[in-house]
Amino acid sequence: QVQLVESGGGLVQAGGSLRLSCAASSFTLSFYTMGWFRQTPGKEREFVAAITSNGLSTGYSDSVKGRFTISRDNDKNTVYLQMNSLEVDDTAVYYCAAGAAWPKRDSQAAYNVWGQGTQVSVSS
Repeated sequence: QVQLVESGGGLVQAGGSLRLSCAASSFTLSFYTMGWFRQTPGKEREFVAAITSNGLSTGYSDSVKGRFTISRDNDKNTVYLQMNSLEVDDTAVYYCAAGAAWPKRDSQAAYNVWGQGTQVSVSS
């Protein structure tokens, strides 16, 4: 069964840091553009960051640019999201996803496989 599993979420104070991980089972991440999205209750799932299959290009939403860093270790079949200078507005369930269309990296439709999500809560 093709699966993505996120981990690393939790509760942190504003200004703190968290590192999310996304590990794949039953398929090889190195073939795919990988993305992180987040969602809060009552809102659409929004794009956070993406990285090309070879890790040479990354993209970020304006709201996280300069604070978050996406990376990948294809040998470990894992993608990461380092989140620094966290803000209360970063509170959400974070999802990783695997896809193929880099030009559409900020669109949910470009991704075929999704994880179950991990909760990130930032307190003031």
